[in-house]
Amino acid sequence: MSVPVVNYSYYPPNVVIDGYVANTLSTTQILAIFTSTLASVLVPCFLLIRRVRPSIPTSELATALWFVLCGVIHLGLEGHYACHQHHIGASSHVLSQLWKEYALSDSRYLTRDSFVACMEGITAAFWGPLSFLCAYGVARGSAWRHPLQSIVSLGQLYGDVLYYATCTYEFVVYGQEFSRPEPYYFIGYYVFLNAFWIVIPSVLLLSSGRATTRAFAALEEARQEAMGRAGKRP
Repeated sequence: MSVPVVNYSYYPPNVVIDGYVANTLSTTQILAIFTSTLASVLVPCFLLIRRVRPSIPTSELATALWFVLCGVIHLGLEGHYACHQHHIGASSHVLSQLWKEYALSDSRYLTRDSFVACMEGITAAFWGPLSFLCAYGVARGSAWRHPLQSIVSLGQLYGDVLYYATCTYEFVVYGQEFSRPEPYYFIGYYVFLNAFWIVIPSVLLLSSGRATTRAFAALEEARQEAMGRAGKRP
């Protein structure tokens, strides 16, 4: 049975974390492992997409790689949290250490917060696999990519908005802070890193919305032309 440990590194002060064990890796080492792992996936995917579809527009290539990135993070990182949330604080696994580093900006990840647990579980189970499927659809230039892209992007956007909203609500209503006061953690980790899942899904939702509108407009135009030709027949 894990022993509750009062930890003074996280906020709010004196937050209790079951079985807490300090990280053995430095922040630099953790970030280096994380970025190099992402690069080891994204670079081969970039080369593969270019080989399979040499004429792919730069915007679609970037979109495909974005969904690959999302798939890796949702399934790998957030999936690890969803499966091991009850003992993240006591674990020395590299992904657990990454979460303990991030938790300096949001200690809810180490205290079994119900919203965080449910959100990360849903993200890993649904948006992870669907992100990879969406990356495939974009890379192949498939028409079905747009409805799927809209679904995944809306899910990501909704989850991130709720993530920001619940933390803000706790601060405004109860004066509860979960991030250390240093800008490095609050601005760098909490605000900046999560903002990607506000900005990019919003852009992709708009893009798919426009593509869907154009498709229906073209379909309606073709239908009207067909009706016009039929009406002119003797």
